[in-house]
Amino acid sequence: MIKFLQKKEEVGQKDNLTLSLACLLIHVARIDQNYSTKESEIIKQTLLKLGADADNIDNIIKEAENVERDSNEILTFTREAKNLNEENKLLLIESLWSIIYSDENADMYETNLMRRLSGLLYLDKKIVGDIKEKIKSKKL
Repeated sequence: MIKFLQKKEEVGQKDNLTLSLACLLIHVARIDQNYSTKESEIIKQTLLKLGADADNIDNIIKEAENVERDSNEILTFTREAKNLNEENKLLLIESLWSIIYSDENADMYETNLMRRLSGLLYLDKKIVGDIKEKIKSKKL
């Protein structure tokens, strides 16, 4: 279990996954030191597509923002994400690239992080690159 969960019996596996994904998405949004409302909306929509509870989405994001701020690594967040099915992993990658290109620019820290994430999530680098190009062409 992730350290930020208070009581195991109160939090199901789906909640743990949702919080981990939210933290990962927020981490990518914050890596360029510019966490915008546009990025926050992408995060919210992604979590909803991945099955987050719509009534609790704002609380999930707020908790994830706090957890991510206090964390200094991403392995905790990717541990749950690597168990997603292929379709949801690709949705996650598409959302991560959308966050990065929401300001129409990807810096070296963001692209390096995405290379690391593709490995941690066991995704083919070519597929991740194709998704990047698709998102980049939409934004630019």
